[in-house]
Amino acid sequence: MIYLDNKIANRIEEKLKKLNILRPLPESALKKLQDHFRIEMTYNSNAIEGNSLTLRETALVINEGITVKGKPLKDHLEARDHIMALEYLYDLVENGKNHTISEHLIRSIHQIIMHGTDRQWAGVYRNANVIITGADFNPPDALEIPQKMKELIYWIKNNKEKFHITEFSALMHHKLVSIHPFFDGNGRTARIIMNLFLMQCGFPLVIILKNDRKKYYNVLRQADNGYFKPLVQFIAQSAERSLDIYLKILTPVSNKRESYHILSELAKKFPYSAKYLNLLIRQGKLEAHKEGRNWVSSVDAIQRYIKNRERKRNVN
Repeated sequence: MIYLDNKIANRIEEKLKKLNILRPLPESALKKLQDHFRIEMTYNSNAIEGNSLTLRETALVINEGITVKGKPLKDHLEARDHIMALEYLYDLVENGKNHTISEHLIRSIHQIIMHGTDRQWAGVYRNANVIITGADFNPPDALEIPQKMKELIYWIKNNKEKFHITEFSALMHHKLVSIHPFFDGNGRTARIIMNLFLMQCGFPLVIILKNDRKKYYNVLRQADNGYFKPLVQFIAQSAERSLDIYLKILTPVSNKRESYHILSELAKKFPYSAKYLNLLIRQGKLEAHKEGRNWVSSVDAIQRYIKNRERKRNVN
């Protein structure tokens, strides 16, 4: 079954193609972008799980080794461990583009993520049952985890080529968090494993924003009930955001570079309200990404939407 809308898939492929044309990317600019994305993902991925460090504090802890007064030691350790896990991820991608996924790899990443906060269970499957607050299901019995993980690896190896990569990564992410193989750190581990597949295909690091936490949990909950399309679209939009940022920074000035604006500004130039533009974005019909809490899009993106809509009308 196809869960990703063709328009979104084609849009992502076109942007990935543009990024690939720019390769090899300028080394200094690329390093700054990667460093920025590492900090941003560390902050957001940890914050989704309740870490209290702000984005600025996360940067200070990682870059300067500063201890933030009034913040738990655990939050500092989580930031340092997560950045180490991302370093490991980048090494995997750079040194082995088609690195084989395995239980050992998943456990190794979890071991790095949990190294400073729960060394006893870092990289070790849970040996007791757990309840996930707010979820519509209970994870499998602890005794089932070894078999469930073997089945996950089998599914990955036999389904990777059957889906668009963003679609596959979203489905894999859900399968892993549904098994919930560890006592803690399942979400952070799943988001990094998801990125391994995406980055192997040329995507920049894909970040799920803390501001989208409620929506993220909601689409995962829908996937628990067998409705996967919202989750796939959510992950695809997150991937598109990373592509937009990379293209915005790395596209040479001599080339046409799209300029992004908040929706209220764009609404002044078109017969659409900001609220309607937001609806089009959530439906996946309009290209956009988030900067902070705000959706941003471009004049070109809206013109492409209008042109595509008129083309459909003419066909009908």
